[in-house]
Amino acid sequence: MKVRNILQILACGLILVSALAQAQEPGSVDRSQMQRASGTTSLASLIEEVRSRNLRILAADHAYKAATHVPKRVGALPDTQVMLQHLSVGSPRPFAGYTNSDFAYIGIGAAQEFPYPGKRKLRAEVAAIEAESLQAQAEFTSREVIERLKAAYFRLGYLQQAIEVLQHHDQVLGDVQQIIESHYRVGQGNQQEVLRAQLQHTKILQEITMTSREHGQLQAELKQLLKRPQDSVDIVAEPLTERTLSYSSSQLMQLAQQQNPEIHSQQAMLKQTESQVILAKKEFLPDFSLQYMYQNTDRKFRDYYMVTFGINLPNRGRRRAELAEAQEKREQSSQQLESEIQRQMAEIQQQVVAAQTSAQQLKIYKEGLIPQAAATFRSALAAYESNRQDFQTLLSPFLDALDLDLQYQRELADHETALARIETLTGVTLP
Repeated sequence: MKVRNILQILACGLILVSALAQAQEPGSVDRSQMQRASGTTSLASLIEEVRSRNLRILAADHAYKAATHVPKRVGALPDTQVMLQHLSVGSPRPFAGYTNSDFAYIGIGAAQEFPYPGKRKLRAEVAAIEAESLQAQAEFTSREVIERLKAAYFRLGYLQQAIEVLQHHDQVLGDVQQIIESHYRVGQGNQQEVLRAQLQHTKILQEITMTSREHGQLQAELKQLLKRPQDSVDIVAEPLTERTLSYSSSQLMQLAQQQNPEIHSQQAMLKQTESQVILAKKEFLPDFSLQYMYQNTDRKFRDYYMVTFGINLPNRGRRRAELAEAQEKREQSSQQLESEIQRQMAEIQQQVVAAQTSAQQLKIYKEGLIPQAAATFRSALAAYESNRQDFQTLLSPFLDALDLDLQYQRELADHETALARIETLTGVTLP
């Protein structure tokens, strides 16, 4: 009877060692399930969808398109004024004296204002640069939404993997629990060990529940970004893989100055304020008006023809104030551009450091911590099976292995999120 129990214990141990051998490599947990071709949604397809459906992106795009029509409007001539006049003689009644007086007439004419040459062109240029700024802002909105999508997608991938890691380790714990119960049946263990194993099983179930709750909240966020109904089918992320940052910090900073939409927006604002300074100087020059009037005094008398040329003299005090305001805004825009460049360069450097450090951490997890934790657990299991140590000593390396697997998946998601931020800041697309 004793030999049979020992054989049962050894059989359970072989089953457990086989399961642990499959879990030595991070990310190998239920890999066939994670790599299922059907049901997963690629990040690239979601990016295309969010570009065409996200309401913030669409609103920003319409704002830019509306601004493209402004240059034509502000560069046009002022509205033409058409006038109809009537002058009566001897009585307020209409047409009084029209047939017997040289002074009574019916007149029709038109008036047009003409800004000083060059003003209309400058106004159109200012409006065109403002549209350019709105275009950059629309691009920034698009990148910002896509970055949120990527971050949520990577977090979703982590949660999916975390749930499977927890489920896998719970299965391993179930195998350990069988060994504990076998020890208990043959008088080599105690009931407290069985209860501790059951308690740990309950804690893992609690962790799975909490992770599933965050999973559901992320689904709501993703569907809101994609303008999908909240009761639509849940999104399943593809398994996360580590990407490589193939650019140096200097290259990324140079690309940011060329392609970053926030920097482009500040550059456009600086150009706009420079044009406004030129326009403010031009406003010191007068505008003109031209009016023509034809007056009919009945066919018995001669008609009148009147042309009026007017000059609008600008208020120089008001124009000087406008010029000073434009010059100060130009200096403000210049400082804001420099500040934005410095901010972007600092953030790029921070994200590069984060991505590089994260890559090193992933290597340590894959090549050191996780294999070492698995080996420690196997050693503790063998010692427990031979009654050379208690269950508490076995439980500690089990929890270490579980925690390291989860830390690896979390670090992988953080690494990809840092790369996504770099893509947003620089405009590059990392493979």
